[in-house]
Amino acid sequence: MPWNDNANPGPWGAPDPNDDKRKSSGPRRPNLGGGRGGGPRGPNGPDLNEFAERLQQRLREFLGGPGGQIKPGAIAAGAGVIFAIWAASGVYIVQPNEQAVVTTFGAYSRSETPGLRYHLPAPIERVEKVPVTSLQRTDVGGAGESDVPEESLMLTGDENIVDIDFSVTWRVSDPSRYLFNLKDPEASVKAVAESAMREVVGKSSLEPVLTTGRGQVQTQAAELMQTTLDQWRAGVTVVEVQIRSANPPSEVVDAFREVATAGQNAESAVNEANTYRNRVVNEAKGDAARIVQAGQAYREQSVREASGEAARFDQIYAQYRSAPGVTRDRLYLETMQRVLARSNKVVIDGGNATAPIILPPDIFRPRTQPGQAQPQPQPQPAAPAAPHAAEAR
Repeated sequence: MPWNDNANPGPWGAPDPNDDKRKSSGPRRPNLGGGRGGGPRGPNGPDLNEFAERLQQRLREFLGGPGGQIKPGAIAAGAGVIFAIWAASGVYIVQPNEQAVVTTFGAYSRSETPGLRYHLPAPIERVEKVPVTSLQRTDVGGAGESDVPEESLMLTGDENIVDIDFSVTWRVSDPSRYLFNLKDPEASVKAVAESAMREVVGKSSLEPVLTTGRGQVQTQAAELMQTTLDQWRAGVTVVEVQIRSANPPSEVVDAFREVATAGQNAESAVNEANTYRNRVVNEAKGDAARIVQAGQAYREQSVREASGEAARFDQIYAQYRSAPGVTRDRLYLETMQRVLARSNKVVIDGGNATAPIILPPDIFRPRTQPGQAQPQPQPQPAAPAAPHAAEAR
């Protein structure tokens, strides 16, 4: 087979008769595959190079005018597409926890609520979204284990130093003021918080700040912060000020503990003294009340007895006036009976007696009042016989 036999194409195929035309029209793409199109071709797939050439040809036909110029319609269509893309860039979404602030050439224009919103695309209008319901926290004096002494060390009203770490919880109430009136909102809130706390602590004593006065210090600091931020028109609402820790400086902790212990001991001693005083005073008041009541009872008893005696005397006197002799004898007998009722003596009228009078020994026993125990009889010694009769006095 001669080498120049064109009848037999060989393994690479027959030469393309349009090769000369393509050489004259421009550079020829390298033939990467075995098809006539010169591009890679699958067993049954399209020729990709041919598809790309056709697309380029149609674009040249669409854009190109006479003399190689671009058609006006193509320019208008391209401009329309670009304008549509630019106009669509103004669509935005405001989340439920946000508010959008729209500015026109940098100046405040309006605020938008949550939802699907639209603004004129840049550079005419711009949008900045601000979270208004989310709570933000600013730590003063350090966060966690880190400590910032230049922020936490403060001077109290009684000229002591206290180390305070606290946090401020706040939120944005007016997005426009928040964006335009504060250059660095978080730094501004922190500076106001530190200044307010220093002022409140400077008017308080050390002991309330460390013990029971923290709540009042927190409330006063929050109110002072809110007043200052409102004067600045910052658009920020202070939700809470919380003191995380309040301690004396580390260099004087031991001395402070000794002072605190001494104060507690003094308070305990005062409480004990007050308890003793209250007990003694109450007992003295009880004794005084008892004595007063006893005196009142004695006075009442004496008055009533005297009144009864006076009334009895008046009755006796009335009887005496009606029968003086009988009354005199009765009074005498009653008096002698009352006097001799407790006496061991026996009186006998022996003026007319001629014989000795013998008295029983029971008469000489001691008389007892009703309710008293009867004394036991004592053995009597034998008495010598008397020559004369015994006389009783």
